[in-house]
Amino acid sequence: MGNDKSVLCLLAHPDDAEFQCAGTLTLLAEKGWEIVIATMTPGQAGSTELGSEEISSIRRAEAANSVAILKGKYHCLESEDVFVMYDRTTLLKAIELIRTVKPTIVFTASPSDYMIDHEVASKIVMTACLSAGIPNIKIKDTTPYNTIPYLYYCDAMQSKDILGKEIKSDIYVDISSTIAIKEKMLCCHKSQRAWLLKISKVDEYVIMMKNYSKKKGREINCDYAEGFRQHLGFSYPSDNILKSELGDFVYIERG
Repeated sequence: MGNDKSVLCLLAHPDDAEFQCAGTLTLLAEKGWEIVIATMTPGQAGSTELGSEEISSIRRAEAANSVAILKGKYHCLESEDVFVMYDRTTLLKAIELIRTVKPTIVFTASPSDYMIDHEVASKIVMTACLSAGIPNIKIKDTTPYNTIPYLYYCDAMQSKDILGKEIKSDIYVDISSTIAIKEKMLCCHKSQRAWLLKISKVDEYVIMMKNYSKKKGREINCDYAEGFRQHLGFSYPSDNILKSELGDFVYIERG
């Protein structure tokens, strides 16, 4: 794979992308970008009834079906829920994925979030983006990727850190035109939707996603939005490619 219009979304679990950035991914896909959604884990803890291997198989298929709506591809790095580790093995998998996909844009989890899997995924992706071009990191059948991608952090769950303090977005994307596709992608994760429906008797899965998207939309006076922050550390690109690609769909919060 790999061209100047490749996007990699690497988050912790199946369905994270659909909650956090699928509307923006859809807008990019409509602009001709190739989309890859990847997860650290296959979501083996996501069932109270099925064993880990069975639910993992189901959730990998659900994730693949979701990104197929955007004519994209799905990859899993095969870590375990709750045990996503910042270690050599996991980092090499992430670096290999970046060298394979060769993304121009990368989305990952917030560095501060409600659970450790998200936070570790964020750190792994940040390191992998920076180190994929290092020649002395040898990975079979790969060559160094000498472009540091644009890196964007999705909102933390409910925009809160572990102490309940608000983490503010400084980049918003108006996803009002793609909310239906975002919902369709989320609903591909049938095992999780059915699980919550059984517990609460309402379609909490979709309601939670839409309510949060509405909340972000109100912050920029549109119907639905997604929020991001851009990694602007040394060596990373500092211009905002989302703004240049998506134009009026993108709102920048100043100050």
